[in-house]
Amino acid sequence: MASCIPELGRAGVALLATIFVATCAAAAADAGHGAIKIQAASSEVDFKTHQAVLHDVVISQNEFTISADRAEATALEFSNSHWVFTGNVHLRAELHGTLHSDRATVDFRNNQMERAIITGKPAEFEQTRSDNGILARGHADSIDYEVGAGTVRLTQDAWLSNGGNEITAPLIVYNIRAQQVQSESAPGERVHVVIVPNKDGKRDGNQ
Repeated sequence: MASCIPELGRAGVALLATIFVATCAAAAADAGHGAIKIQAASSEVDFKTHQAVLHDVVISQNEFTISADRAEATALEFSNSHWVFTGNVHLRAELHGTLHSDRATVDFRNNQMERAIITGKPAEFEQTRSDNGILARGHADSIDYEVGAGTVRLTQDAWLSNGGNEITAPLIVYNIRAQQVQSESAPGERVHVVIVPNKDGKRDGNQ
């Protein structure tokens, strides 16, 4: 991607990054969604195409945070943009949920994160329940996080555990807010559930 950064030098990069972050934060704050904050070790911006590449980047807004070795953006704003994060991707979601992967694509609409799709071998999800501290965790080749619905959709070699209970299926949908699970199988396949009772006779995840 063509870049004007080499001509600017380090001072120019720092100034450009400051302007970029301030503009994004102001736009998000004005929209009532909270400021979007960006930290990066370095950045490259093409003013002709409005594309940007950020290295060692952290983007945060309210309780959401996403970090990665590299991020590419289709636009220098968050009202309508598509981002691709690669390398050590970590996404902190709502209610202590976290997602980890090698790659993630994130869509921003109306100055807030709308959707994130993480992929890897595997992509991973975790959430520690606030009521009893039990860890819900899962993995799949692809995990689709719908922010508005508060759900994570695990597809392709999907597996989810809630304490000692385990579900394996082609498709698993976990509701982060309600902490409920739905699973589906394809024709000729089965959903596999393993329930391990506690010593007191209660099932894990339902204490």
